[in-house]
Amino acid sequence: MTPVIELDGLGVTFGKRRILRDLRGALSGRAIGLLGPNGAGKTTLIHTLLGFYEPSAGTARIFGQDISREAKAVRAQVGYMPERDSFIAKMSCVHFVRLMAELSGIPSDAALERAHEALFYVGLGEARYRNIETYSLGMKQLAKLAQAIVHGPKLIVLDEPTNGLDPPTRQRMINLIREIRDTGRARILLSSHLLRDVEECCDEILVLKDGWIAANCNLEEERKANRKFIELETRGGDRASFAEAIGRLGCEYALSGERRIKLVMQEGIEIGDLYKLASERDVQIRRLNYKRDSLEDIFLKAMEGEEGGFAMGANAAGAAAAKGRGGNGSLRA
Repeated sequence: MTPVIELDGLGVTFGKRRILRDLRGALSGRAIGLLGPNGAGKTTLIHTLLGFYEPSAGTARIFGQDISREAKAVRAQVGYMPERDSFIAKMSCVHFVRLMAELSGIPSDAALERAHEALFYVGLGEARYRNIETYSLGMKQLAKLAQAIVHGPKLIVLDEPTNGLDPPTRQRMINLIREIRDTGRARILLSSHLLRDVEECCDEILVLKDGWIAANCNLEEERKANRKFIELETRGGDRASFAEAIGRLGCEYALSGERRIKLVMQEGIEIGDLYKLASERDVQIRRLNYKRDSLEDIFLKAMEGEEGGFAMGANAAGAAAAKGRGGNGSLRA
């Protein structure tokens, strides 16, 4: 299966400043989350994929088509919802979306029909003849989504789609994104500073840091693979001795509060081994929970990584989770 996006040594330089540095990897998810702190290069990557900027090194491909050599073909199959408004004054929404469809190569009559369909789909059917400047912020965001999908693209690039939305409108936007993902109408590249949005919509993430790839992983596979992070609630006995014994098994652990121990299990260690150690020290294990990494755990681990990037592994992410959630933050092995 052809990846949605392939990054082949992609680099972008503005003047003497390197913005993107040797990005490499293949992204194949139904919905790909693009994350990173301000200045990480997210918007530059999007604009380069769309052909707004020329790569200074390497290239990228969208559905196997080179973004430089086949730029026109790439743009024909990509829809783009920008972060900032870019509407035309004194124009009704339906005519604006129709114009965007025509610019994408759709004949005028068909473009008008598509515009009506797209606006009804996003929930703006009754307001489609109003001038866009009369729209609320939420309505403008939905109008931007409508113009991004009107020509039936294979990939929809969404840049901060929920920015500034109130909770009901945000949920409507999230539901639309998930519906597009689940029905297979198009693949999605979602750039957002809100981890919650990405976690709700995306099955793969790409994290940028200082222009490098800090992490690239499939969220579902990552969560399924990491069944080794465990939280214990204990009572009585010598908890400190119990924790040290866990460490001698080769497990990383963190003490949390007066009763909890968080640990990352190693290969060959079974739950029964923990109960045996507890029994030897008169420690009662009152509760045992498996914990899966949240997107926040994965993101924080990526921010701690070295330049040059890595593919997140389950054990590494689990250790980060233990460290991030531990009461005193100390990990021992």
